[in-house]
Amino acid sequence: MRAPDRRRACAAVLALVACTPALAAFGFDELMATLAQRRSGEARFAEERIVAGLDQPLRYTGNLSFVAPDRLERVTLTPRRESFVVEGNQVTLQRGERVRRLPLDSVPELAAMVAALRGTLSGDGSVLLHYFKAGVEGSAQRWTLTLVPLDFQLLGVVRLLRIDGMRSDVRVVELQLADGDRSVTTIEPLPHKPRAVAP
Repeated sequence: MRAPDRRRACAAVLALVACTPALAAFGFDELMATLAQRRSGEARFAEERIVAGLDQPLRYTGNLSFVAPDRLERVTLTPRRESFVVEGNQVTLQRGERVRRLPLDSVPELAAMVAALRGTLSGDGSVLLHYFKAGVEGSAQRWTLTLVPLDFQLLGVVRLLRIDGMRSDVRVVELQLADGDRSVTTIEPLPHKPRAVAP
């Protein structure tokens, strides 16, 4: 290829790149749009909590489920069975025969943490930005969402949340507390079960 032709070809490629920056960009809005595509899901989880003063991490396993816009359920199977269900503004905690119900907004710190999970799982950016400063790194194929509390009182409890994912799947949630304790929850999405169609 002659030099003038090479220059024209390079100029054409550069023009193409200049005309399509939006296709390559991936930020908060793009992540929310990706996450909003999935309206429900089920997963297994394995959580490891590193707590000051304990020689070994605490480990928990169980199941998670989410149905947009606001139903979130966590059922811990080991080391003992307990459940945590949030639907709307209602929280239900159960351990053995003991059941406790309370309004979510009666515990502001819990409300913010639930908002972080529900906002991420449903792709609701406005909910996240109400409570957190958000940062996104990576691409649609593999991304990291970092949430830092805006509220000073919440920041005294939670330093940050780091959520890693692949496409519309959340895979790892790391919670760093202000006192130095932290937890890392690994999530394994279960295959989507199609709804049975009535004959």
